[in-house]
Amino acid sequence: MKYNFDQVIDRRGTDCVKYDGLQEAYGCSDLLPMWVADMDFQVPPAVQEAARQCCEKGIFGYTFRSEEGKQAFQDWVKRRYDWTVKMEWLSSSPGIVTSLSISVRAFTAPGDRVMIMTPVYPPFHAVVKDNGRELVCCPLIRGSERYLIDWECFERGLQTGVKMLILCNSHNPVGRVWTREELARIGSLCVRYGVLILSDEIHADLALFGHRHTVMASVSEEIAARTLTAMAPSKTFNIAGMMNSMIVASNPELLDKYNRELLNLHLDLGNIFGHVTLKAAYRYGEEWLEALIRYLEGNVEFALDYFARELPSVKVLKPEGSFLLWLDFRATGLSHEACGERLLKIGKVALNDGLTFGEEGRGFRRMNIGCPRQVLADGLQRIKAALL
Repeated sequence: MKYNFDQVIDRRGTDCVKYDGLQEAYGCSDLLPMWVADMDFQVPPAVQEAARQCCEKGIFGYTFRSEEGKQAFQDWVKRRYDWTVKMEWLSSSPGIVTSLSISVRAFTAPGDRVMIMTPVYPPFHAVVKDNGRELVCCPLIRGSERYLIDWECFERGLQTGVKMLILCNSHNPVGRVWTREELARIGSLCVRYGVLILSDEIHADLALFGHRHTVMASVSEEIAARTLTAMAPSKTFNIAGMMNSMIVASNPELLDKYNRELLNLHLDLGNIFGHVTLKAAYRYGEEWLEALIRYLEGNVEFALDYFARELPSVKVLKPEGSFLLWLDFRATGLSHEACGERLLKIGKVALNDGLTFGEEGRGFRRMNIGCPRQVLADGLQRIKAALL
């Protein structure tokens, strides 16, 4: 293989959250970490080379995103999503979670209502509550093959005076790649009720099994006019530690409000390595990404086959995107708490607690399978040992 995704790399002792943060998060460090959503694969060679060349200069002063970096992003989204983005629509953030908090502060006031569709990535909850806004949850419906939007609940929530929808597109943790038709319906309802859309599309590039990601702002100009899009190379190319993301808004009023809050917090310059690796990833990382997607699809199939054969009581819907599995332990006969204790004390495996994604995550855990297959096999065996 040109890219060796089977290579096992020891990340302990590198101050990484996934491995070196186990003691703080779980109370013990002798666990196999399959929780934090970064992968255990080396980044594309061109990204490594860009960082190496930057490092060799030996000067790491203040920097900003270059026109070439912006152009690399524009070319990327045009090629992959047929989305034409103008240079004047672009802004930045140290990371997408940061941009969520900036946006909540810029576009809503204390006490305003902000909607999310649960279960969903924990910072979606936090950026609303920590900034003194009121959280409105619209639970997704778990179907026989995939999660679905509860349209009655969604519209009823918007009617309560919601000011902003934070959309997870594609959805973490349930693995949905929303269709153009679903996004059009979401967007049209937000237009009808005057709701701003903040679309987190960090997992966009990781659609699997022939599913196609649709950018919310590409659905129509009317929807784009009330949408702020957040994208990043961090999940795609495994460079989350570079702390760099792209913010896009075709509506100049939205972009101006966002930028004022960004400047107020003095978060506009960014990380020098973030800028050079973003440019390299979007310019030269596509071949690596296609190989990665094939490997991740193999990991998904491997895991689903294992659960079906060895742990049929653990139910898993086949994800349409990303490197995360949403595991349903409710049929094991164990309570949520007892299951978690067995996974930690017997299985010695660290999974994300489903309750951190909302009450709809009771009985669930999130599993990161962005790892070499032998590590995945070890994790699956540990889960089995915990449930015996």
